[in-house]
Amino acid sequence: MTEFDTIFALSSGSVPAGVAVIRISGPKTRFALETLGISDLKPRIASLKSIRKQNNQLIDKGLVLFFPNPNSFTGEDCAELHVHGGRAVVDTLFNELGSLDGLRLAEAGEFTKRAFDNGKMDLTEAEGLADLLSSETEMQRRLAVEQAEGGLRRLYERWNAQILRSRALIEAELDFSDEEDIPGSVSDQIWSDISVLIKEIDDHLGKSKIGEISRSGFSIVIAGAPNAGKSSLMNALAGRDVAIVSDEQGTTRDVLEIRLDLDGFLVILKDTAGLRKTESKVEQIGIHKAMEELKLADLILHLIEPNVNEDVEFTELSSLENRIIIGTKSDRADAQWSINTDISLSTFKSEDLDILIELIKEKVRLSDIKDDFVVPTRRRHVELLESASRELSNALESVDLPIELRSEHLRLSQDYLGRITGRVDVEDLLGVIFSEFCVGK
Repeated sequence: MTEFDTIFALSSGSVPAGVAVIRISGPKTRFALETLGISDLKPRIASLKSIRKQNNQLIDKGLVLFFPNPNSFTGEDCAELHVHGGRAVVDTLFNELGSLDGLRLAEAGEFTKRAFDNGKMDLTEAEGLADLLSSETEMQRRLAVEQAEGGLRRLYERWNAQILRSRALIEAELDFSDEEDIPGSVSDQIWSDISVLIKEIDDHLGKSKIGEISRSGFSIVIAGAPNAGKSSLMNALAGRDVAIVSDEQGTTRDVLEIRLDLDGFLVILKDTAGLRKTESKVEQIGIHKAMEELKLADLILHLIEPNVNEDVEFTELSSLENRIIIGTKSDRADAQWSINTDISLSTFKSEDLDILIELIKEKVRLSDIKDDFVVPTRRRHVELLESASRELSNALESVDLPIELRSEHLRLSQDYLGRITGRVDVEDLLGVIFSEFCVGK
C-alpha cells in the first residue's frame, strides 16, 4: 500500500440507493476506465456509458465523468461512476477494480488527504470540509462552509504576510543599513503594526468559545432533586418521550442525552439523576455522574420543586454561575419555592417553554456569531494562535534584546500560524484529522 496507488470508494450514501457514486483517483484512473470498457470521455462532461467486466459482460449503464490532473478535487486524475445503487452492482464494480494491479480501496479521508498533499486545500479547509460532512444544524453548516471555502486560511495568510514583511524590514536594516533607500528605523515602522496585529489575534481568540459551541454543540444539563420535574422538562423540550416520568424517586440513574436544533445551533440536552442523600450504590453512581456533568456544562437548568427545601448536601450547585433557576410545576395552586427563581413554569404550558427557550438563547448569546463565521473552531487552532500571539508579544516587549533576536520571535510566530494551515510540521496531526472523514471523501 503506497501513496501512489490508485484508490477507489463509494462516495455516495450506503446501498441500496437510487444512485451510487464510485470515485476513483490516482495515476491508473485512465487505465481503470479503459479496463471497464469506457473510452472517448471529454474532461468534466458527463457521458452515458456501458460499464463492463474484463470478459466484456455488461455490469451496468451509467454516467461517467473524468477529471484530468491537476484540475480535480485531489489534484490527480479522477473519475466518477454514477451507477444504479444496487448492492450487487456496487460489489461487482468493486471486485473488478480491486482485481487490477495498483488499485485498492481508499481509507477514510484519503481523497481529501491527497487533495491536501497536492496543494488543493490547506488544513483548515480540510477540517471545514470534515465539519460540513458532519453538520447537523444551519449554523454548523454556515461555519463549516466559511472554513472549507478558505475563510480562516485567508485570514492567517494575511497575518503571516504581515509578519514576513516586518522580518524583511529587519533583515534589510541589518544587511543594507548603508543604502539610502533602506529605512533607517525599523522600530518606528514595524512595532506599532505588530501591536495592532497582537490585538487582532487576541480579538479573534476571544471568539473561540462561540466557534467551539457552534461546531461541537452547547451542553445544557438539567439538574435538581428527585421529582423536581427534570425528566418532564427533558421530554417537553425534546417534543417526545425520552426519559421515564414517575413519582418514584431515583428513576433516572444514568445521563440521558438528546441533540436539539435551537435557532440553527446544536444544543446537547442532558437529563441527570436526582441529587439527594441515598444508601443505594447504583443511585450514588448516577449522582456522581450528574455532578461530573455539571462541572462540564455550558449551562445548567437548576430545577426547584414547589414547597420543598433544597438538599443541603448539594449546595455547591448554588455556587455555579452558569445556571438558570427554574421553579417547576407552577400549575399547582400552592406553588411556592424555597429560593428565588429566574423563571417558573409548567411543562404543560407551551408559552412557559417558549419563555425558557428565549432565556436559554440569551444565556448562550447565540447571536454573537451570526454575522462573523471566521472564528477558531478547534482546540488546536486556539493553542497555536495563543502561541503565535505570545511570540509576537515577546518580540514587542523585548526592547533590550538585539534586533535579530526580536526577529526570531517573529519567525516562531509565523511557524505557529503555519501549523494551523498545515504548511509547517504537521505530519503527526494528519492521521488524526483525516480519520474524521468517511470512506470515499
